[in-house]
Amino acid sequence: MHRLRNIETYLLDLDGTFYLGSNLYPWSLPFVETMNRLGRRFIFVTNNSSQNAKHYVQKIRGMGVEITEDQVFTSGQATIYYLKKHNYPRKLYLVGTPALEEEFREAGFMLTDKDPETVVLGFDLTLTYEKLRTACDLIRQGLPFIATHPDFNCPTPEGPIPDCGAMIALITASTGVKPKIIGKPYPEMIEALRARYGLENPATIAMVGDRLYTDLAMAEAAGIVGILVLSGETQRADLQGSEVQPDLVLENLGEITKALS
Repeated sequence: MHRLRNIETYLLDLDGTFYLGSNLYPWSLPFVETMNRLGRRFIFVTNNSSQNAKHYVQKIRGMGVEITEDQVFTSGQATIYYLKKHNYPRKLYLVGTPALEEEFREAGFMLTDKDPETVVLGFDLTLTYEKLRTACDLIRQGLPFIATHPDFNCPTPEGPIPDCGAMIALITASTGVKPKIIGKPYPEMIEALRARYGLENPATIAMVGDRLYTDLAMAEAAGIVGILVLSGETQRADLQGSEVQPDLVLENLGEITKALS
């Protein structure tokens, strides 16, 4: 636990780590207060591209936690960074929610089903059969296929619901094409984070999350400290036989607060 005292930046997952659905975990506000008191930086890093950064800021502020938009980074933002860095055409067919569409338009992309040059798939809570059909038709024509993140399920208070990874599986089953995936745990997410926040020294950065195959896999790939919290998807028994092993296993964020206090 002494390693925590060297951490200057905490990258935090949201669902299952900081809150669940619309319910803030009781240990989250004390964690934020401790970070602010000690002058440590914390950044929310989420694969959930169904909403944009502005939404998450409003949601978290509504829970009584004061943050800025600069403290939220989504797989949607990482995808925008990737597309711009690699000079993808600005005409996209985007399978996503209105919030994700807004984020892409604000970044200068034209969203259209008329002669687009790339297909981008997000976690689309407004998914329709027509959207799927159009995306598959375009991908069969040879358009590049990009997906924001690989999560198969999104946790909710009522139980898991199909996420972007499940939608990828459907499109791949139909077209035979696998997408380029950007979000956690892929290196493109790490690269975008480093570019946005100037993250350089791995020993001073920790990723805190509840999923081995995204949060902790990204920490391992980036060479930063990986902290698994058992407040969400992963249970202690899941560590047995897992290729991804965290540096620390904690019950929840509250244990970090206790250690630093």
